[in-house]
Order: sequence, then C-alpha cells, then structure tokens
Amino acid sequence: MSATFTRMDESTAEEWAVIGAATAKNQGRVAERTLAMLRSLGDVTDGFATDQLTHSLQTATLAERAGADPEIVFAALLHDIGKAVSVPNHPEIAAAIIKPYVRDEVYWMIRVHQDFQGRHYYHHFGGDPNAREQYRDQPWFDLAARFADEWDQIAFDAAYDTLPLDHFEPLVRETMASTRSPIGAPSRYTAST
Repeated sequence: MSATFTRMDESTAEEWAVIGAATAKNQGRVAERTLAMLRSLGDVTDGFATDQLTHSLQTATLAERAGADPEIVFAALLHDIGKAVSVPNHPEIAAAIIKPYVRDEVYWMIRVHQDFQGRHYYHHFGGDPNAREQYRDQPWFDLAARFADEWDQIAFDAAYDTLPLDHFEPLVRETMASTRSPIGAPSRYTAST
C-alpha cells in the first residue's frame, strides 16, 4: 500500500504508518549516500595541504585515538561533509545531517565548529578570533573547544597515520541505522543557543 493523499492535511494515520515503515526499511540508503558524500570530499582541496576527505578522516582518527565516544567520532568524521555542497555554510549542513543521530551537545559541537576554529585563523581575514566567546555559557562549550583545538584544526598533516574510510564505515552504518526522532518530526532535542 502507498499513500494516496495529495495534500498532507488530507493524510491519515494509516498512510503515515506506511510511510514510516517504508522510510525505516530504507534507512540504509542514508548511510550509503553519506559515505558517497564523504568520498566526494577527496576532490575538494581548496588550497589546503590535504583534501577534505583526508582532513575529515584525520579529525575522526584523532578523536578516536583520544578516547572520544562513538557519537563524537561519527560527528568528527562528518563535520565538514557540508563542503561537498557549500563551504560558507558547511557547519550548518553537516550539523543538519547528523542531528537525528547524535545527542544535543554533539550537534552543537559541529554546528558552531567554524567559530571555534576561528581562534586559529579568523584574524587572517580581519575576523574576530574570539568568536567562540559568544557561546561561553553553553553547556557544550568545552566539548566544542576540545573538538576545534585538539582534533579539527590540527588535522591537515598528510604524513599522519590517518585511518581509512573503511575503518569508519561500520560506525557510519550503525549510527545512521535509526534516528532519534519520528519521520519528519523535530528532534527530541531543541536547538537553542
């Protein structure tokens, strides 16, 4: 059975049950498409010493080797996936992709990572290197600072023993196998700054 409505305000609970079951059955495609987006970062260098796939893998490798939990390692791997679409707003894209699969503090760690990294380079563009301070009172501030300072901003070393994507593929598949919220519904977490 498929839904027959042409307007959501004319839908039924039964139709949404069918849609929910079909979406859950096809959840595996989310991981496949995410992995394909990650692979595409191998073509994005934009002047850095490494391509963005290597940078993402290196960030995740550093987080994993530092003992970060699986949600943080997953987020570290995907933190720049938005660059496959747009560099200026890549943190928002990456955060939106991971939001249904991670806890609130991990979502925010990725959502604001550019401002936290800014401490290390914003001054080169006339920006405020203390942009992270606007988030000082947030409960996830220390996690975002650790992510930016200890893993992300140092992950451009082509000689580093970076783990390959196939090492992280099971984590991506497992993490993305189910969401924390119903189909199309807002996350159980509220995004507030």
